Amino acid sequence: MNPEDPVMEPAELARAVADYAADRKALDIVQLDLREIIGYTDYFVICTGRTDRQTKAIHDAIYHGMKSEHHTLPQRVEGLPQARWILMDYLDVVVHVFTPDTREYYRLEQLWGEAPAEVVGVGSR
Repeated sequence: MNPEDPVMEPAELARAVADYAADRKALDIVQLDLREIIGYTDYFVICTGRTDRQTKAIHDAIYHGMKSEHHTLPQRVEGLPQARWILMDYLDVVVHVFTPDTREYYRLEQLWGEAPAEVVGVGSR
């Protein structure tokens, strides 16, 4: 990170991630506000790609956009080889990129149902 760059607030980071996902035609982009529920992150951004190829493209858009425009890299990425559920941990924001069947199976929005949710991005239905 460049010292002259301002640090992004978690809500700004979540919005940027959602915008990059929408640029790759992600579906059903949802931002869950977890600040009052858990202590290890502020937001989940959850979205769906139609295929594993699209989930990788969504990941790539988020990764490269956050790196080049915001000088921010995820602390870790999991699930990229199989690409059914890609998790990107930006600490204050955790990104979940699913294929449709995997999202339906894990149902994170229902698991965290008490969290305020906002549908975001042009790729939302």
